[in-house]
Amino acid sequence: MKSPFYFIVKPLGGKRYDNIRKYGDNEFIISSSQEDHTATNRFAVVVSTPSYYNGEIKKGDLLIVHHNVFRKYYDMKGVEKFGPSYFCDDLYIIGEDQYFLYSRGKSWKAPGECCFIKPLDSDSNTLFNHNGENHALKPLMGEVRYGNQTLSKLGVKEGDTVSFQPGSEYEFSIDGETLYRMYNRNICVKI
Repeated sequence: MKSPFYFIVKPLGGKRYDNIRKYGDNEFIISSSQEDHTATNRFAVVVSTPSYYNGEIKKGDLLIVHHNVFRKYYDMKGVEKFGPSYFCDDLYIIGEDQYFLYSRGKSWKAPGECCFIKPLDSDSNTLFNHNGENHALKPLMGEVRYGNQTLSKLGVKEGDTVSFQPGSEYEFSIDGETLYRMYNRNICVKI
């Protein structure tokens, strides 16, 4: 099975949601809402690449995908529906704008115009200010964790400290790290 324009993927482990965490010997459900985007599975296995595609991604590679790819939702009448990426059985169809990293088992690579930034811990001893804002992290600053070819050509490489636009922090948990996915255009300054 091959699509002329789309990747065909399936959720890693066959699960739409990643809502169970193990603490000690016990498993806990951290969210019971299928509409909670923070609990959706964001890991997909490539079943087939598009016919036109001649890039690095191959069948069997692991992708980090958008939170809506595997998610179900309720329509205006309260009827449960599959998302628009659903194809059949355990298969989903996604475009190149719906995945952000890929891996063949060793390291992650960012294709296209996305990069991943690791937030920096704050130097402050105070976690919250008088407005109740969290200051455990430096605002609008981070370290490039997964860059891309475009950033590299512009002199911004993995490990560099950068400043980014407010509101561009789209949070992912990858290999136990909290990272922000953003577009190249969201990077303002290399520090």
